[in-house]
Amino acid sequence: MKKKLIIITAIIAASPVLYSFCGFYVSKADGTLKNKTSQVILVRDGNKTVITMYNDFKGDVKDFAMVVPVPVVLQKNDIKVTGNNIFQLLNDYSAPRLVEYFDENPCGMRLMEDKAYSMAPMSRSKKDDAELYKNKSLGVTVEASYTVGEYDILILSAKESSGLKTWLTGNGYKIPKGAEEVLEPYIKSNLKFFVVKVNIEEKEKTGLENLRPIQIKFNSPKFMLPIRLGMANADGDQDMIIYGFTRRGRIETTNYRTVTVPTGKNIPLFVQKNFSGFYTNLFMHQWKSEDERIAFLEYAWDVSPANYVKCDPCVSNPPGYNDLKTAGVWWLGNNDEDYIDGNEPGGHVYFTRLHVRYNRSAFPQDLSFQVTPNTENFQARYIITHPATGSFNCPEGKKYLGDLKERRRKELNMLASLTGKDASDWDITLNDEENMNISADVSYSGLSKLSPDELKKTGSASTEKIIFASVVALACMCAVKYKVDRI
Repeated sequence: MKKKLIIITAIIAASPVLYSFCGFYVSKADGTLKNKTSQVILVRDGNKTVITMYNDFKGDVKDFAMVVPVPVVLQKNDIKVTGNNIFQLLNDYSAPRLVEYFDENPCGMRLMEDKAYSMAPMSRSKKDDAELYKNKSLGVTVEASYTVGEYDILILSAKESSGLKTWLTGNGYKIPKGAEEVLEPYIKSNLKFFVVKVNIEEKEKTGLENLRPIQIKFNSPKFMLPIRLGMANADGDQDMIIYGFTRRGRIETTNYRTVTVPTGKNIPLFVQKNFSGFYTNLFMHQWKSEDERIAFLEYAWDVSPANYVKCDPCVSNPPGYNDLKTAGVWWLGNNDEDYIDGNEPGGHVYFTRLHVRYNRSAFPQDLSFQVTPNTENFQARYIITHPATGSFNCPEGKKYLGDLKERRRKELNMLASLTGKDASDWDITLNDEENMNISADVSYSGLSKLSPDELKKTGSASTEKIIFASVVALACMCAVKYKVDRI
């Protein structure tokens, strides 16, 4: 039996553009800056956290500034800039994927041959420090001031939100509407404020067009992300992709439910033409079905350098040793930090991808996390199967067509269940060789004309057919596993 396997990945977000981390933007120019989708790398072991914040700011960099709450006063060696490539690598590797199989014509069986393919995803100038210490009556203290890479950074503390807002406004920052309200809880929790803007002179020295990600590290019993502040300048829902790395197991949210996205489902062949649209609809439908107050798990796996199989199937190269170090995984080397909290250097690295869609009504609190002992593998994976080609003028061929009709009926039902949209919402035309010898009643177009009740009726497949289909499915799974083990 000949089998081909094609894996397709997609960057999944409400918007095709990924913007900055979940602090709010402030600006020295007129107009309102927005951020819709964030990416963040979150590394945690014991009380130590490393956070890498992705920037894809669009506009004049002299107008860029960002405010992020942090639990402690950061030292200069706790802050660094890193390359953008790590985010692209992690997204390509962990994104939901489409797996493609090809049926074999039972009237003309050929030798088994495996092939695997991959497809790319659908993819200030400095001022005198004296200016920073004005307006003490506002209750704002500049705890530290650094220049790191192309960024000028202040660590502020404040006694009240109105004073902090006034201070920022008085120093030339344009604060988004509603910021004062969301600043207050952070001030009451005694958090500090990590304020970032671009140093134009240092930026020009880099020779880079885009701003680089900022990475910070600190020790704190709090394991959280401050998403509430980012809602101050957002229009509607926001999305966040979290790439989490731990030594022990998956990360999960503690104040909202963590739910696995539906996976391993057989869906219609025509979804291949718009897999990104399919997953966008799936995510929205499942998010609403779960009452919106959730974090979706899209990937979880042990990606330790010593672990050979890191996905099943893989769609791009897994993160290697240097990639993990860039992401902030500190326990893989041989320095003193490896021994923090009594741990030995080296060991496991568990990678968790969470996708959170949040808004002010459904998420009244920031995201809080925990490291769990759960090391079970998981990936968002969807399956399409091409029909066999050629003539079906043999008894096995006629049985195959009956099975194909039943399978496609189930695929259409699954599509509606996953996305909330039936075949009428999709382009279902398939004008190719695969449909030349398939009658209209077996085609997706023909099946889509059935009423919902007719479509949901169980077919009359015999026990023999069902057993045959199960054996074929098991053979394909074993073949895929065999292929992955040899990668």
